[in-house]
Amino acid sequence: MHRFGESLKPTMRSLDAIHADIEELTERRRELWHLLSQAHDTALADELRILNDALDALWAEHRETRATMRFGDRQHIVARARTEERLERTAA
Repeated sequence: MHRFGESLKPTMRSLDAIHADIEELTERRRELWHLLSQAHDTALADELRILNDALDALWAEHRETRATMRFGDRQHIVARARTEERLERTAA
């Protein structure tokens, strides 16, 4: 049975794991910027673009995980808000 405060997402990673991935990709991005500052390389520029997209996704995962830890599962929050909205419309 689901207990309050637990996520229904079995694949939700810890904030520490997400931070470790962010740090690793950030270090690689620093290396790429250094290499690109010496000479332009299309392959490195493409890798940098892909890496930036991956970092954006990791930060989004971080925000989602932090919100889930703080407020609970998103689906439950939305369901509760819809129920409250229906009750308010019925009462009006």
